Amino acid sequence: MHHLQDLKNRTIIQDFWILGFKNIHNTKFLPFLFFLIIYLITLSANFTIISLVLACRHINAPMYFFLSHLSLNDILLSTTIQPEMLQIILREGSSISQAGCFTQFYFFSVSTVNECLLLTVMSYDRYLAICNPLRYSSIMVFKLRILLTSSCWVCGTIISLPHIVILQKMTFCGSNRINHFYCDLPPLLSLSCSETSAIETVSVINSVPILFLPLIFISVTYANIIAAILRISASAGRQKAFSTCSSHLTVVCMYYGTIVFNYLVPSEGQYSGLQKMISVCYTIVTPLLNPLIYSLRNKEITRALMKCIFHEIK
Repeated sequence: MHHLQDLKNRTIIQDFWILGFKNIHNTKFLPFLFFLIIYLITLSANFTIISLVLACRHINAPMYFFLSHLSLNDILLSTTIQPEMLQIILREGSSISQAGCFTQFYFFSVSTVNECLLLTVMSYDRYLAICNPLRYSSIMVFKLRILLTSSCWVCGTIISLPHIVILQKMTFCGSNRINHFYCDLPPLLSLSCSETSAIETVSVINSVPILFLPLIFISVTYANIIAAILRISASAGRQKAFSTCSSHLTVVCMYYGTIVFNYLVPSEGQYSGLQKMISVCYTIVTPLLNPLIYSLRNKEITRALMKCIFHEIK
């Protein structure tokens, strides 16, 4: 009874106000232009990867297939966050309905889970290619590639659902200000009048298949990959093996490093400036850098892409 009476005395929130970045009033057009250019380059680079993989018969190795799905997921992540963020920068804050906020968080969650699982699948692909090269083609057949990528997308969709189901049953009251540049779980929970233990428990449980198991799997596969590379006698062979793995390992370290740091550092619901910058890294910078890292650092992909481009020109 006391809890119900307390709720009646508070203002129930129907929409949220996203604060975005502070102290950019006089220079807001510069960050707007900066992030707009990043968004356009991100879309162009990732669409280019997808188009080349689909159009060029030269690019038929499994790693290109997985890379195209990673690019598709990066487009989803960028489009979920950046258009709304650009509006927030211009207006110095933006109103968003509960349904809109929950929808943004859902697609952000789906793309985050997908990214983690796709990077894990790609590490398995590299493991097979280097540690079991003779059986690689017979194992990594097209049906297995479809099964692995489909599993990532289905798991991302399903794992993200419990959060939304619980959020829709929660009551939000008091302040409606979200001190972030998109709808994320910790800032939302800080505005809740309802019990948050259920959704916090779901988050802890989900972190096992999303973060910890993939990290363990990737660590084990790369321990085996490094051991296999060191056993290669020819320096040219070692260099080629390292080049095919270094780009993926760079992306893994960058993505997992920022996301683990951001969610392990206590925020008490309201994100600090440092945590917002970390969030920028894995929601905006990572989708931009992924296709560039794979194109620039992986000589095999660079050669295949250039061959495909020149072949199409002819």
